[in-house]
Amino acid sequence: MVTPEALPTKEYFAQHPVVRTRDMDEARHIVARKLCEHKLEIVGRRSSLDVRHNAVTGKTVSVNYLRYGADVTVDPGRLGSFYLFQVPLSGCANIRHRGEEMTATTQMGAILNPDRGALLHWARDCSKLLLQVDRTQLEAVARSITGAPLPGPVRFKMQVDLTNGPGRQLKRLVMACARAIENEDLFQGQMAARDLRAEEDLAHALLTLQPSNISHIIERSDRRANPREIRIALDYIHANLGEPITLADIARAARMNVRTLQKGFQRIYGQSPMQVLRNARLDTVHYLLAARRDPPSVSEAAYSCGFSHLGRFSYYYKERFGHLPSERR
Repeated sequence: MVTPEALPTKEYFAQHPVVRTRDMDEARHIVARKLCEHKLEIVGRRSSLDVRHNAVTGKTVSVNYLRYGADVTVDPGRLGSFYLFQVPLSGCANIRHRGEEMTATTQMGAILNPDRGALLHWARDCSKLLLQVDRTQLEAVARSITGAPLPGPVRFKMQVDLTNGPGRQLKRLVMACARAIENEDLFQGQMAARDLRAEEDLAHALLTLQPSNISHIIERSDRRANPREIRIALDYIHANLGEPITLADIARAARMNVRTLQKGFQRIYGQSPMQVLRNARLDTVHYLLAARRDPPSVSEAAYSCGFSHLGRFSYYYKERFGHLPSERR
């Protein structure tokens, strides 16, 4: 049996508070504005609320930390406009959804689908990270992966094993996203290219790592890209090094679906399209900085080649060339 990784029980995004309250009506009203309308009831006369809800919002994704501090029942009905991936950090919650029932723990997460009702019983020691993904965005990413219209609503399997396999990868991605937010690298106001890429990556990970009613379509969607299509994709990458292009943009330029693009690059280059893009950007910066006459500053070279975060750029540069960009050689 695999021993699950211990998840931190810290309060995430404390610098982005939504509500701090012991009042049930206030908690219900303010949490509803951020997530969705719901019924909230305290279980047991001796329980008293201590609600802490923090959240950071992008364009199509929000990441939330939520705890109630008491045994409560939450009835959101149908979420309607979004999917909700729940990663418990402590305690447990009983969940009923799509005619099934489960207990969410630090070892077992859950995904709620927007077109089916849900009923949740949070234990008083339960705290969670909640990844809220816009339904329209997820469906758009699904179409870009398969290259075809969807047969209907995307519905995920509710249970997500957080201890191994694809579920563990999903958990790691959400935790990495939370750490990036804590470090002020993501979703800090005006949307940057890295924020849009992160949102697309999160939706893509849900679709490719968690079983759903379109998993079989995704698996069949790789029709093997031909060399000409890969060359078109590569030409597009090199023609747009300074632009905030996404995986979907590259696939669209080469007239193939995302799944075919990814597998084609992996077969030919041993890298994903976004890794090839990053390395092409790094190589161009390296060339610019090596100019003997009037070389640009490090920041000018980085920004001109599509890097918007200088700290991350320096890390990748040193990893590729063995020295920092400021160390001209």
